[in-house]
Amino acid sequence: MSLYNSPPIFSHFTNLIAAESTRHGGVSPVPFASLNLGINTADDVVNVDENRRRFFAAIGAANQKFASSHQVHGTDVLYATEPGRFNGYDALITDQIGLLIGVTIADCVPILIYDPHNRAIAAIHAGWRGTVGGIVTKTLTAMQQRFGTLPEQCFAYIGTCIDECAFEVGPEVAEQFAPEFKRADSASGKSYINLKAANTHLLVDFGTPAVQIGVSPFSTVLNNDDFFSYRAEKGQTGRMLTVIGLKT
Repeated sequence: MSLYNSPPIFSHFTNLIAAESTRHGGVSPVPFASLNLGINTADDVVNVDENRRRFFAAIGAANQKFASSHQVHGTDVLYATEPGRFNGYDALITDQIGLLIGVTIADCVPILIYDPHNRAIAAIHAGWRGTVGGIVTKTLTAMQQRFGTLPEQCFAYIGTCIDECAFEVGPEVAEQFAPEFKRADSASGKSYINLKAANTHLLVDFGTPAVQIGVSPFSTVLNNDDFFSYRAEKGQTGRMLTVIGLKT
């Protein structure tokens, strides 16, 4: 596996950059081996800067400006008009050509949205709290209000995250999900949550056709050799970036 994956759902949009990083091709040592793109880790900032340089160059975004946020597992949406690292947002939207937006991931769900009619994009970080809080719905609503986005014209990608087989939660979390997104284990009393399915449902429920939604076949836990997993690696690990941008 290379430094990144390109979501097939966006493959016919030649004016779009969309990618999610893997853990390969970087310079970071164990436990951040090797393409750690996360700023908020104990890794050396020099390593992270070099890894980011390699990733952006690999996806053809070396000359793109980049906007991201310190994520807080909330549902606030930022309309990004300039590069920088902001604070307190778990989703970014923009219509600015040449401005890449992205979220950092190590188990939570990265979601990318493209509205080709209005040339608008979104990058979303959805953990279980963001999923329950409807961050996908709030992001699409923000795009509708800001850009005139119609959900039926959108294309979306549900990226690599922790899968249902590995995402064990207690009853206080499980009770916040609809039955179709959880599986109970009677022996342990625990439940397993399907974050990919829950966020796909939010997209479809808002009006995005299922055929216009791509879902990553990978799991951060089952495919831990290729992706970072906070849970599988007990917090001592790196971060991936999932990004989207309109080419200049």
